Formats: sequence, structure tokens, C-alpha cells
Amino acid sequence: MLRCPNCNSKDIGKIGSHQFYCWSCFIELTVNGDKMSVYQVEEDGTLSSLDDLFFEEEIPEVHAN
Repeated sequence: MLRCPNCNSKDIGKIGSHQFYCWSCFIELTVNGDKMSVYQVEEDGTLSSLDDLFFEEEIPEVHAN
């Protein structure tokens, strides 16, 4: 089960083939293989990477079911 790395919620919706959205804290997640990237959705719809806040050393492996 995929959990949000920000709020640990399971309330994750799929918005694309490798893209997910957390309905609890409103961030977008991209899963590519075993790597995850985290983005903040800005007011104009653009995405700002939050990877440097969540994954300082190495990006964790993800097992999406």
C-alpha cells in the first residue's frame, strides 16, 4: 500500500500511469520504478519539487500495489 511520505496518509489517488495525489496534504507523487519524487502543486498548476526536503540522502524504494 502506498503511503504519503509527508503525512503518512493512505488517502492517495491515482492521477496518471505513474502519478499519484495525496488528498490529505495535497502533494503529488511520481513513482518511476522503485524511485519516488514529491511535488507541491502551485496556485498556477505548476509543480515544485520537494525531493530535497524528503530525500536528503537517497530516495526510498517504493512498492505500489
